[in-house]
Amino acid sequence: MMKTEITQASLPASWTVTELGDVLERITNGLTCVQEKEPPGIPITRIETISNGFVDFERVRYVRELEESKKERFLLRRGDILFSHINSDLHLGKTAVVTSHKRLLHGMNLLLLRTKRELLDPYYLHYLLNFYRRNGTFMKIAQHAVNQSSLNQKKINSLKIPLAPLNQQKRIVAEIEKQFSRLDEAVAILKHVKANLKRYKAAVLKAAVKGRLVETEAERARREGRSFETGEQLLQRILETRCSQWKGKGKYKELVAPDTTDLPKLPEGWVWASVSDLLREPLRNGHSAKATTDPNGLRAFTLSAVTEGDFSEANTKRTVANPAKVADLWAMPGDIYVERSNTPELVGTASLYSGPEKFAFIPDLLIRIRVCQLVVPRYVELALQSDFGRRYFKGRAQGISGTMPKIDQAAIEAYPILLPPLTEQYRIVAEIDRRFSLMSKIEAQMDANLQHADILRQSILHSSFVCKANI
Repeated sequence: MMKTEITQASLPASWTVTELGDVLERITNGLTCVQEKEPPGIPITRIETISNGFVDFERVRYVRELEESKKERFLLRRGDILFSHINSDLHLGKTAVVTSHKRLLHGMNLLLLRTKRELLDPYYLHYLLNFYRRNGTFMKIAQHAVNQSSLNQKKINSLKIPLAPLNQQKRIVAEIEKQFSRLDEAVAILKHVKANLKRYKAAVLKAAVKGRLVETEAERARREGRSFETGEQLLQRILETRCSQWKGKGKYKELVAPDTTDLPKLPEGWVWASVSDLLREPLRNGHSAKATTDPNGLRAFTLSAVTEGDFSEANTKRTVANPAKVADLWAMPGDIYVERSNTPELVGTASLYSGPEKFAFIPDLLIRIRVCQLVVPRYVELALQSDFGRRYFKGRAQGISGTMPKIDQAAIEAYPILLPPLTEQYRIVAEIDRRFSLMSKIEAQMDANLQHADILRQSILHSSFVCKANI
C-alpha cells in the first residue's frame, strides 16, 4: 500500500508543509442566476463543465443579462482552478484549470481557487488535489448525505499541502504532464480497440443473421451431393407442430406471414418467419411486486439482468409477490426475455436465460418468449440483438420522447426473423460463441490495462508529492 501521509520530516529541506488557505488569493462560491441552455449570452460553468478534468465549453450554460459589477466579480481568469466541492462520492474533489482567455463566468456548485502565483503554481495545485481525490483524502473529511458528499471552505482552507519552491513546482508539473501524455496516448489506443471490438461484434451479428457467417446448408449439401431440409420446410414443420401442441388459451389462430417489404434478400435455403411463428406458447408479461428485505421473499429479476445479460443473484431482488400470481412466471432454461420498457437505446433488449429452473420470476417490465423445440433459442436471441432488432424496437416504441418508452407484445410477435435450416442455426451459434469468447478475453485484457493505467497515474502523482522524486 502506498504511503500517503505528508509530513515536514518526510519532505526535502527546501519544502514546507502549509495550509492551503495560506497560499490562496481567493476561494469563493459561484454566481447564482438564471441560466439558459443555448446562446446568446456569456458562458457560465456547471458541475458537468469539469467532469472530464478540463473546462469543457460544450458543457456550459449561458447568462444573457448581468450587471457589470457581477461580471467583474465572477469572470474567471486563466489559471483559476474550479473545484467540485458538492458531488457524488465518485466525482467529489474533481478539479480543472482555466486555460483559455475566453469569457467564462464562475457558476454555482463549483468553488473557485485562485492561488498566490508567487507561492503556488495553479497546475501544481491541480495535480496535488487530483492526488488527494484519488487517495481518499477528500472522502475522509467530507460531509456525507444520500448520494452526495460535500467539502466546506473551512476544511479546504485547512488542508495541509506540501509546498515545493516555485521553480521546482514547475518542474514537477512538467514531468507529470510528460508522463500523463504518454499514458493518455496508451489509454486512447486501448479505448479505440474497445470501440473496434464493439463494432466488430455488431458486424458479426449482422453477418450471422444474413447468412454470411458460416457456410450455408444449401452450399454444404451441394458440395456433399445430398438433399437438406430448407428453412421453408422447417417452418412448415414448426407450424404443424405448433398447431397440434399449442398451449395457449382458446382456439389456435392461423398466423399471418411477416411483412417483408424492404427487407434484405433471402440467402439460399432460408425463409422469412416472425417471432409469433416460432412460439410454443403465447408471449407473457411479468409481474410487478414490491421489494422487501425479508430473505424469504420471492426472488425476482431486475431489469439490469437482461440489460447486462447477467442473471446472477446480483441482479435480483426479494419481493412480497404472492406465489400464486407468479406460478407461471418462474425462469426456465431457454427462455428469452425482452425489455418492454426502458430508455430509447435499451427498449427491446433481449437476453437468453440459461440458469437453473425457478431461480427467480420475471418482473412486469419484461416479456417472455418461449420458442418451439425446432428452433435454437440462442439463434433467436442473436436475431433480436442485431442492429436491425435495435432499430426495429426503437422505431416501434411508444412515447419515444419520454425517458421510458414501451413496446407491446404485438411488436415482438411481428418481428421478422431470417430462419435458416436447423443444422445451420447450430453452426451459426457455435461460430458466434467462438468469436464472442475471443472478443470477451480481449476486452477483459483491455479493461485490465485501463485499470493499470489509472494505477500508474496515481503512482506518478504519489511519486511527485510523497516520495519526493528528484525532479
